[in-house]
Amino acid sequence: MEIQWYIGLAAALFCIGIVGVLTRRNSIIIFMCIELMFNAVNLLLVAFSKMHAASAAVQSNPSVVSDAQIFVFFIMVVAAAEVSVGLAIIVMLYRNTHSVDVNFLNRLKN
Repeated sequence: MEIQWYIGLAAALFCIGIVGVLTRRNSIIIFMCIELMFNAVNLLLVAFSKMHAASAAVQSNPSVVSDAQIFVFFIMVVAAAEVSVGLAIIVMLYRNTHSVDVNFLNRLKN
């Protein structure tokens, strides 16, 4: 598969995530859209890593290290930690306001 398909898919996923963050008021949906944008970036990193490894294999350099794939793994670990903290914040928001609407965040200032 050519790299243009991966770039197009990642751009579409990233744009869907941006539209979701900008238009939604539900904090859980906003959170999911942010994760969608992270996954679009991860898809691009892996696609470019594979493209680089394929071009290095053509040049007969078998010792290519997939640094981008290791970087994607660390991004996924950080995203998992971010999910746990984010969901804890959403649960506390729901306990205080009985809603997950982001417009109620001003009530937490008092």
